Amino acid sequence: MAVVANRRSVMTLYSSATSPYSHRVRIVLAEKSITYEIHDVEPDNVPEDLVELNPYNTVPTLVDRDLVLYDSDVIMEYLDERFPHPPLMPVDPVSRAKSRLLLHRIDRDWYSLIDILASKDPKKVPAVRKELSDSMTVIAPIFEQKPFFMSDDFSLVDCTVAPILWRLSHYGVELPPKAKGLHAYAERLFSRESFQTSLSEREREMGE
Repeated sequence: MAVVANRRSVMTLYSSATSPYSHRVRIVLAEKSITYEIHDVEPDNVPEDLVELNPYNTVPTLVDRDLVLYDSDVIMEYLDERFPHPPLMPVDPVSRAKSRLLLHRIDRDWYSLIDILASKDPKKVPAVRKELSDSMTVIAPIFEQKPFFMSDDFSLVDCTVAPILWRLSHYGVELPPKAKGLHAYAERLFSRESFQTSLSEREREMGE
């Protein structure tokens, strides 16, 4: 599948159709209207060229001419710096550091739980569902203060949270009605054109 946009580029993204890590990179690419070619990778059938490019054989992997990147956070910040409009990170160092810390916490606190849910380990899934729901519900009120994650502007933090929110129902995670701020925030993210463009067919099925 090739993504068509109004910028010329030779970028190639090796991506999984279901991985939230790949998904958040695709959101950034769509937000910035970057043209790229996408190679869908199945976990049990890694192509030889990816093995040669990435010593960890993981996705997402981005190839931009002679540059190869294979960490989703690194890829997202690179794209934001190379294609600065619209900006997805604050300009000043203090705000950028705070955003990076948020990204780090989301990876540790939420993505780690999503990884367990994706593993479908019957011994861990029920407790993890509750842990993720409780963790998100506790901070739900902050989403009533700003349109995006502690910000008036859409950012890399929102690109990172969106794939998790989209997958909650798929993994049987329910947010209570009192998390209304988070429900409204999720709808704002899902309604963005970039988010809809970023979805693979299998991801669309997750949200049904």
